[in-house]
Amino acid sequence: MNTNRTSLTVGLALALSLGLVSSAVQPASAESGSELTARSVCEAHELRALKEADPHLEISIPKEFDTPWPSRSACQSHEAALDEDTPGLVQPIPFSHKHHAGEFGIDCQYCHSGTDRSPSAGVPSVEVCMGCHSQFPASYDELSGIQTLKEHWENKTPILWEQVNRLPAQVQNRHNRHVKAGVECQRCHGQVEDQDKVVVQEDTEWWPWGLPTQTLEMGWCITCHRDNEVSQDCYTCHY
Repeated sequence: MNTNRTSLTVGLALALSLGLVSSAVQPASAESGSELTARSVCEAHELRALKEADPHLEISIPKEFDTPWPSRSACQSHEAALDEDTPGLVQPIPFSHKHHAGEFGIDCQYCHSGTDRSPSAGVPSVEVCMGCHSQFPASYDELSGIQTLKEHWENKTPILWEQVNRLPAQVQNRHNRHVKAGVECQRCHGQVEDQDKVVVQEDTEWWPWGLPTQTLEMGWCITCHRDNEVSQDCYTCHY
């Protein structure tokens, strides 16, 4: 088997699946007698996709990789969350909101519990994450993010997430009041269910005199308060 050709084709398959190369670029069929062998569950998913696109392609899926878990979407979101070119910060664990909140519809407050009662949203504990992932098949361990999660669980150490949204110290933004008022998380945080990495949403509000304000800037918040007939007193938001 031509090892270089195998690595190139599998790599191109992964790139195609993540949208990193044009879908118009198709890998060449394997040379007669050669066979592409999966080296992981994620590669097995991509080889099957290549086989579907090119029935003449010869592929081999070793028994240990012939399992549906982790799913192809889990593999793709994991890689996208690790990718430096994906908008947003690379986190200690490549957690994809697109995969969890989008594909599986996990409610924001399942992970960010207490947001309706606390001024701060907080982040999920390792215990919350393991509450689900401790029940998953061992084959998920091929994902580096799952390995890191389990290391934190075994060592009883917290995950040091990179902060995405940050307000000035003199600003108070009480999550509980906003949640109880019916403000959806997406209003301030964007469509996180579509994001492999959470980023500050790009949104512009215009003051009556034509000045633009970006997401979470003072004018952006005041415009929302004004539109919803909420107090605009300075001490509503400032200490």
